[in-house]
Amino acid sequence: MLQQHGITPLVPLDSRLIGPPLLPTLARISGVSAPDVLDTLAATFKAWYDTEGYTHTVVYPGIDAALHALADRAALYIVTNKRIHPTRQILDHLGWAPLFTGVYAQDAFAPPLPSKAAVIGQVLSIHGIDPTSALYIGDRAEDGEAATANGLRFAWATWGYGGGLDLSPFIRPITLESPEALRTLPA
Repeated sequence: MLQQHGITPLVPLDSRLIGPPLLPTLARISGVSAPDVLDTLAATFKAWYDTEGYTHTVVYPGIDAALHALADRAALYIVTNKRIHPTRQILDHLGWAPLFTGVYAQDAFAPPLPSKAAVIGQVLSIHGIDPTSALYIGDRAEDGEAATANGLRFAWATWGYGGGLDLSPFIRPITLESPEALRTLPA
């Protein structure tokens, strides 16, 4: 996408870019702030990602078995910064769609919701989920902040893309050292 538009990336194109929403990520990579240019970059990225890119999703070793085991014990939901369309494509591609009771993203709502915290709030409301009986699993500080904003406990997936976290602001945080640790979570 960057080559197609003659843009040299300003930051390394590595796993640290995975997680945040698309437009801020593209702005960070390109140094571009003009909304029309960012929209063009996003359209180019989406055209590739929605037809081929999603098939390049890499699965952490052990996550498939851990998700199946967890889904046998609890209702699972996804709240992601990724757009809803490729999220569903990835779940179908991996055969994981049946494991999740609900899949949500900011653009799954009209109008799109402003943040991951807002999406979590909607999911809790739609499904009548008691925040004190639920757990949000993520790998970034934003995930913990979104969980805490909704009264949810936070489980930090240390194997993810987010790097080190200060867990002190979060509600009774749990540290998950590997995908296998998902199997030991209480239902």
